Amino acid sequence: MPENEQIPTDDYERELATDLDDDTPDKPKGTALHTKILIGLLVGVVGGIVANTTFGGENPNLVWFIKNFVEPIGQLFLNLLLMIVVPLVFSSLIVGLSGIGDVRKLGRIGVKSFAYCLGISAISVLIGLGLANTIRPGDSVSAETKAKLEAKYGNKANEEIEKANKAKAETKNDSALMSVVKTVVPTNLVASAAKPDLLHIMFFALIVGVAITLLPKSVSTPFVSVMDALFQITTKIIDIVMKFAPYAVACLIFTNIAQFGIELLGAVGWFVATVLLGLSIHMFGVFSLSLVFLSKLNPIDFFRRIRTVIVTAFSTSSSNATLPTALRVSHENLGVPKEINSFVLTVGATANQNGTALYEGITVLFLAQLAGVDLSLGQQLMVVYLAILGGVGTAGVPSGSIPFIIGILAMIDVNPALIAIILGVDRILDMCRTTLNVVGDLTAATFVARSEGYELLKTPKKAGIG
Repeated sequence: MPENEQIPTDDYERELATDLDDDTPDKPKGTALHTKILIGLLVGVVGGIVANTTFGGENPNLVWFIKNFVEPIGQLFLNLLLMIVVPLVFSSLIVGLSGIGDVRKLGRIGVKSFAYCLGISAISVLIGLGLANTIRPGDSVSAETKAKLEAKYGNKANEEIEKANKAKAETKNDSALMSVVKTVVPTNLVASAAKPDLLHIMFFALIVGVAITLLPKSVSTPFVSVMDALFQITTKIIDIVMKFAPYAVACLIFTNIAQFGIELLGAVGWFVATVLLGLSIHMFGVFSLSLVFLSKLNPIDFFRRIRTVIVTAFSTSSSNATLPTALRVSHENLGVPKEINSFVLTVGATANQNGTALYEGITVLFLAQLAGVDLSLGQQLMVVYLAILGGVGTAGVPSGSIPFIIGILAMIDVNPALIAIILGVDRILDMCRTTLNVVGDLTAATFVARSEGYELLKTPKKAGIG
């Protein structure tokens, strides 16, 4: 076995690696899921182009066929994902926060870790929103196609805007602070879950998570165990639902291409370019600056030493599956002490997902642009807040962000069916953003270790360079 592929030697790392292996689904014996989704995408695109050029997007027979046979299959897929948004977000936030331990005993390491993660995540979302507003990939379609998209997907938003204006008139005497309180803090959690209002759900989950860290283990452990089980169950449901994705993608993309033409593919190309540009800026710009000024490291040497982690993250699309490798490489190749690794990287695998936050911000704005829904500054700031917390509330598994994005779209009154447009390219983007997530965890670990006075990049005798 090559030295840079050795398994973790520390008892904690070995136990964690075993646990992760037990939870990892068996590798499919046939065609990989992402390959099936790509095939579904191609079938939908080819079928949609043929239908659009042969019959025209407004042909009554084609419209009837789509409405009665194709759309229900795609809608079933979307409903299945929407169904688990609330339990997924709530349970994953609880599990992530409970991993902090007692905040009274956490001390400097915890404060530094979370301050760094929140700051870097905020920068990633702002980069994403800045690029989405500058490039505006959703505006790359013609005015005629955009009008059709708005007519189909934007009508619900217009109705909700009228409701929002009415509600705003009723609360016009409220102060700015009172408006924030009413927007963020729920009065009826059941009603918030029914909408669903992710702001309310996340706020409640944060309060519960903080309360858990302040309670004795004997009191909180049973509840955390239930939440962890719920998180594992919802994650497994995602895995099950995604097996249906190739057929749903074929139906959803067929619906859109058949009705709106091939222009949508150009818009998707701009979307992919925007996401990759944002991830590149954050990876090689923000992280490099962090390494130089906060961790006092040479970025080139850092990336050279962690290349095994990068390859693992890219190939698995899972922060959780990459964790054992990250733990070993961070200690052996970067010199980060195990006591810092065990906290920062373990919690970071769930709670520090910069690439996911950036991706969610760009995706929400892109689909809103396609639907002809202009998000106000306040709404975009809300997306920033949701995406930052989404870095904690998103499962560290392939396609874990899809249900969360659907939840945000529903919350800002953009038809979630538009998610079909990006599902076909989500896998490759998932691989890229997972890589950013894991590298972000390692930069956080080096920052905390350096701030605690440890000397980094001292490789132990038997450690290979990542």
